[in-house]
Amino acid sequence: MPANPQPPASVEPPRAQRLQHVTAIHGQTLVDDYHWLREREDPRVRAYLEAENAYTAAVMRPTEGFQEALYREMLARIKETDMGVPYRFGAYEYYSRTHEGEDYPIYCRRLHVEHSSEQIMLDLNELAKGHEFLSLGALSVTQDARLLAYSLDITGYREYTLYVKNLETGSLLPERIEHVRSIAWANDSMTLFYVIEDEAKRAYRLYRHRLGSAEHTLVYEEADVRFSIGVQRSRSRGYIFVGSHSATSSEVRLISADQPLAAFRMVASRSTDHEYDVDHRGDLLYIVTNDRGRNFRLVTAPVSEPGPANWTEMIPHREDVMLEDIDLFARHAVVHERVGGFPRMRVMSFATGQEHEIEMPEPVYSAFGTGNAEFDTDVFRFSYESLVTQSSVFDYDLNTRSRTLLKQEEILGGYDPSRYR
Repeated sequence: MPANPQPPASVEPPRAQRLQHVTAIHGQTLVDDYHWLREREDPRVRAYLEAENAYTAAVMRPTEGFQEALYREMLARIKETDMGVPYRFGAYEYYSRTHEGEDYPIYCRRLHVEHSSEQIMLDLNELAKGHEFLSLGALSVTQDARLLAYSLDITGYREYTLYVKNLETGSLLPERIEHVRSIAWANDSMTLFYVIEDEAKRAYRLYRHRLGSAEHTLVYEEADVRFSIGVQRSRSRGYIFVGSHSATSSEVRLISADQPLAAFRMVASRSTDHEYDVDHRGDLLYIVTNDRGRNFRLVTAPVSEPGPANWTEMIPHREDVMLEDIDLFARHAVVHERVGGFPRMRVMSFATGQEHEIEMPEPVYSAFGTGNAEFDTDVFRFSYESLVTQSSVFDYDLNTRSRTLLKQEEILGGYDPSRYR
């Protein structure tokens, strides 16, 4: 490969035309000579991009053979035909798989019983036909497992359209909702909450929609341009949360997932530099908050009166430990912390009050929970990898502390971790 590839002498780099554009805002005058490049439908923009691509191709032409060799070598390390680890949600196990030569995964499920047959929910390869690009956004199944809500972008500009599919018949429902960011099903399996974006791609409006109805009710609109919103249902399936978040502040509202027509109630009003997140178990909310320090603490509050006046401390703020998150289950909590820069997962038993840390085999690693969709379980699933150990998925028994390796990424080409340290 040439150390500094040069284009043929006859090829000149393109020069974007300078067209002065003046914007006056907040008493300031801003001049942008390249504002016209924002207009992606302008034929001049396409012509300029094509000229850039042609120049790049000319510069890189001497390296084409090396590019192809690099691509083939990288591809030889990847197992193209593969399957993810199934995770349980209700009566089904959900997973995705890939096939050699195909660009996109296939999303499937099967009943959580022996010898059950596979059902393909979404084959992105089929959906991508006729499009130059495809990206999957939201993917959520109803409580009764009959319907699938999902969103697709075919533009490459993160503009997702929401669809609803009947998994029993394979047919699509009439719903087509543009610019959707996040979604959450109510427990009636008919009411869908969804958040849409504005022109600046800020998630700002929450709607409620009952399938089959023409009505899309605006539930909440975030007026502060510093904040974006998101909607989700708790793992307990008891509550639906809508959170408003800026870079330094947050605010959460909630309703019972069994009462989708109810008005959302505030947990704690936003205030400067106060960030918090909320989850649910039993009669309590569990709130990770930085109201007492930058490393966060954990408090609980009754669902009926969730305001700060009723917060009870469970894990105090610590100067040397960052509390990052908490996974709640019916009988346990897994607390995600960071100590000395390294992740730590600590198990708490609600029945006994005892705690223990999930031990890791290497001094430097990355680990995080994954595929934990079920609430009533004593098994916690996490992903683990290090600089020498390929990505691995484990099921961890929260009672016995035993772990089961479910899948380890297969690196083709003869990789041997014992050769590295």
